[in-house]
Order: sequence, then structure tokens, then C-alpha cells
Amino acid sequence: MKVLFLGSGTSTGVPVIGCDCAVCRSDNPRNKRLRASVLVSTETTSILVDSCPDLRQQALRYHLTTIDAVVYTHEHLDHTTGFDDMRAFCWRRSDRLPLYAGTSCLAHLRRMFAWAFSEQNTYQGYIRPDAHDHAGHPFVVGDIEVTPVRVLHATVETYGYVFRSGGCSFGYVPDIKELPAESFPLLCGLDVLAMDGLTTQEHHTHLSVRDNVALMQQLAPHRGFLTHCGHKVDYAEVSRLLPDFIAPAYDGLELQV
Repeated sequence: MKVLFLGSGTSTGVPVIGCDCAVCRSDNPRNKRLRASVLVSTETTSILVDSCPDLRQQALRYHLTTIDAVVYTHEHLDHTTGFDDMRAFCWRRSDRLPLYAGTSCLAHLRRMFAWAFSEQNTYQGYIRPDAHDHAGHPFVVGDIEVTPVRVLHATVETYGYVFRSGGCSFGYVPDIKELPAESFPLLCGLDVLAMDGLTTQEHHTHLSVRDNVALMQQLAPHRGFLTHCGHKVDYAEVSRLLPDFIAPAYDGLELQV
């Protein structure tokens, strides 16, 4: 199983419009972050997690031409508004594109993109989703088992996911402030875990870098990564402060799990 970080940034991306801070002016390419998204794949299956506003740019940059399904973490705009760009993934298939989300997120997508979910939408030039409300229950896409993990983030229903295939496990939790007790076992002892590390300071709806490290140490993955990082996170500086098993993710990072 492989994981490609299409984007590792927060809702504004990095650099931030109008900002002249050191990270936004940095020449380090690992400080230039598109909005958060990953592609999880095996030899036969590929799953896109979230359709961020930078999806078109990401697809062109990383030669992404087809996916087998899309999975949504939550309804915030930085995770959903690249929705229409997925029509390019529908041109090469005769069936509808499988889409998995929690109840609230799916209702949001149906409101925002009502035309796509309409029974009258049969034109192959449009995105044609085959929508599934996973309601927090595990599901399977091809040879990848997917387990939703409920987390607390802002005021919206939010999920992380654990992907398993061929004895490998990858957890992805881009937006989280707290991990409920019942979700804790689902993220324990994974091969790889990528989790929210928005900023170096405390934040009311996201994990800080310090919060991330504390939770990673409890969950004890073999390898851990920060993602959904903002412009307070300098790649080189933060890398030096992290435990050996944790590193910041960056756009274009590809992992063999």
C-alpha cells in the first residue's frame, strides 16, 4: 500500500495571501503547501481522501488520472470544494464514482452540489457520484479495508480513517482537536499515522505540534507525520524538535507503508 501526500497544508495553503512571514517567504519547497489531501493506493485500487480546492493542480502535478473512490473526512470547504474537478475521473468510467462520507458531510455535499446527485444527472461529462453514508461503519473499496474514526473538530461531524491492505495499516486524521476514548484503540499501533499539526501554538479547533507529539506518543505508530500544517510550521525548524519517529509531511511525499 502506498500513500501520496497531494497536499499537506491548512485551509489557507502556504504561502498565505498577503503574508510576508518567514515561512511564507521561505525558499524551502517543503514549506509550500497545497490544501490537505492524500491518495491511498495498491496495485489495483486507489482512494482519494477529500476533494480540496487545489485538486486540479494536485492531479496535474502528480499525474493523477483515475481513482476508484473518494472518501470525505468532513464538510469544511477546504476539504470539499474541489468536488467538480472530479468529473475528469468520471470521463473514463461508465459507472458512477463511489463516494463515502459521514451523514452530515454527505448531506452538505448533496446541498452544495445538488445537480450532481440528481437522478437526472446522466451526462458522462459531469461528475456522477455513487454516494454511500458510512455512518461510522467500516467499508471496503477494492482490496483496501477502510475504518472511519470519529474525532472532535470544531462543531462538525468529523472522521479520520484507517486504511488496511496486505497486512499494512495507515491512519489519516487531518483535522482533530480531541480523540474520543472510544476512538483511541482504532489508531493505536499503526504502521503509519498522519495527523493534524496545524501550528506551534495552541489552537481551539486543531492539534498544535506539541499536542500532536503528545498524542502520537500515546498511540505509538511505527512512523508518524504532521499534516494540515499552517504558516507557523517551518519544516526544517520543526523537524529538529520532533521525536525520531515523527516528521512533518510535505507535498509530494510518497510512502510505501
